[in-house]
Amino acid sequence: MTNSSYHLTDGVAADPVLVEIVQGYLASVEQEVETAIGRTSRSPMIRDAHDYRAGIHDRHLRKLTGRSYSALVHPVARDYPIETMRPGDVYFHNDVYLSEGGIGHLPDLCVTAPVFHRGADGTDSVVAFVQAFGHHDDIGGAVPGSMPSRATSVFEEGLMVPPIKLWDAGVPNEAALKIMTRNSRMPESLAADLDAECAACLMGARRMAELFGRYGQPTVEACFDAILDQTTETFRREVLSKIPAGSYTWEDYAEHDGVDEPMLHRQRITLTKSDADGGTLTIDFTGTGPQAKGPINHAGDYADGVFLKKWLAPVLRNLADTPERMAELDVNEGIVPLIHMRFPPPGTLLTPVFPAPTNARTFVILRMLGVLAGAVAKAVDGHMPADQETIRYTGVYGTDTNGRPYLMREVLGGGSGGRYYADGEDTIHVVPDSRNLPSEFSESRFPFVVERLGLAIDSGGPGRFRGGLGYEKHIRMLRDAHFMSIADRSILSCWGVRGGRAGQPFSVTVDPGGPNEREVDALADAEPVAAGEVIRIRTTGGGGWGDPLERPYDDVLRDIRWRKVSFGGARSDYGVVASGTCDDPVLDPAASDELRAERRAGRAGDEPFFDRGPGYSRLSGGAPAAGVDWLA
Repeated sequence: MTNSSYHLTDGVAADPVLVEIVQGYLASVEQEVETAIGRTSRSPMIRDAHDYRAGIHDRHLRKLTGRSYSALVHPVARDYPIETMRPGDVYFHNDVYLSEGGIGHLPDLCVTAPVFHRGADGTDSVVAFVQAFGHHDDIGGAVPGSMPSRATSVFEEGLMVPPIKLWDAGVPNEAALKIMTRNSRMPESLAADLDAECAACLMGARRMAELFGRYGQPTVEACFDAILDQTTETFRREVLSKIPAGSYTWEDYAEHDGVDEPMLHRQRITLTKSDADGGTLTIDFTGTGPQAKGPINHAGDYADGVFLKKWLAPVLRNLADTPERMAELDVNEGIVPLIHMRFPPPGTLLTPVFPAPTNARTFVILRMLGVLAGAVAKAVDGHMPADQETIRYTGVYGTDTNGRPYLMREVLGGGSGGRYYADGEDTIHVVPDSRNLPSEFSESRFPFVVERLGLAIDSGGPGRFRGGLGYEKHIRMLRDAHFMSIADRSILSCWGVRGGRAGQPFSVTVDPGGPNEREVDALADAEPVAAGEVIRIRTTGGGGWGDPLERPYDDVLRDIRWRKVSFGGARSDYGVVASGTCDDPVLDPAASDELRAERRAGRAGDEPFFDRGPGYSRLSGGAPAAGVDWLA
């Protein structure tokens, strides 16, 4: 849409200037809702880690904002017809299997408030929805945090709540709140978080009502249509046009499900680009492996895949002409007409049958982002970022010095993949504005000391453009406690592309260097940790992009100075021989040239396009790469 164009909805023209005003207003309301939640919630996961997001949807259930993904309004409207809703109503749900794909696991709680506008006939009608969706500390189940790594059914994972009316015309449903808080190990923070989210959504609904009151429903809805149409046309013109017509298949794997021994749990995508119908994509998940016994499944009655389309589409922004342009591209409902989806029959990792467990569904839903990125990379000669794994749950629980139970959960990020124009970013998170827990806050609230929080040296995948680094965090316990972890990529690494190498995997060590040093499995519910012992957590590094032997010497020396690459890593990963100190590394150019020439001469002739790291051969029976890892 250009500045001179107009959009017509039922004969109403949407002025391009007004479209920009409405789009900015929506973003402002979304940000105001999120700010209100962050300032009034109570749990560390919501208030401090910011593992939540807001979304604004129109009366047709279409998502209008694109800063982040969110859940869906569809389950609420399915169970509560829109014409029955009243001002002050707030709806709640967290039932994975009744969310149409919008809820991934039971700790993800979603509240939805309808927006009302009084028409010319004097009646109030629903014109939009404001929704908040986030990960909460505990909703019951077998272990603190509601994410049991050994679960074999969803009944072990916590309280399932289908869509219910949590507030009725402004009056909270005290009975429902009592049931939910009674089932939580953290009842006070759960109640406070829900109150914050409901109040924030109602505030957002008032702001949206003001927009409709100012311009009128026909005009505002014409602007909504124009915003979504603009997204459709922008992605068609600037993004999908970069993908050549054809079919491209790639797959990746989760490595363990908490029940069976580690194995390759396959997730496969065949991406087909067709120019015949204006340039749309078909994403076919056929070939995805069977549902797991453990909790790594991602469930949902996907209908036409509306949630997954909006979840996966941000990957495509990497095809934009510049990084700045990529950052400008929002993913809202306008992306939906451009993508078709084909799902395998029930009984796969992506289509599990109730009551299969789902609490570690990040192993599948996050991996799907990488699988799509890999398929697109094959189509565009690798002009996509290498892999990243930017979310895993770690934590400790026990009793504090006053004898009260506590639970500390944290979602630590990891390094993003190297790109064809730049290194990956360090310690990022998939949720916008989320963060690690501040050390000062953690130490004041929980019985431990954070002795180190920094970058995990050498964790980024080697490449012409290096993968971003993961975290290294050291926690010294002051009282006996238990450590828990829900994490993947502890065997399989984040893959490198186009000659880039895989990053370092996730690892947890208790009492490193001490008499009781031990490695902890990435899926752990209750690893005992004695007072005085240190828990060392290292998160994943992103994959590298391009040949690491092509990385300029100056870049490697800079990485040494910045403590991102060690002297040993410079030699083994980049063929760079240096001496001196980290503050003043000295290059030996002749030795480096000789070492790089030796490394090049020793390479096999036909290397795969993707590098999965050494962990793949451990689970594949010795194969160094999968059949889909070559371009041909």
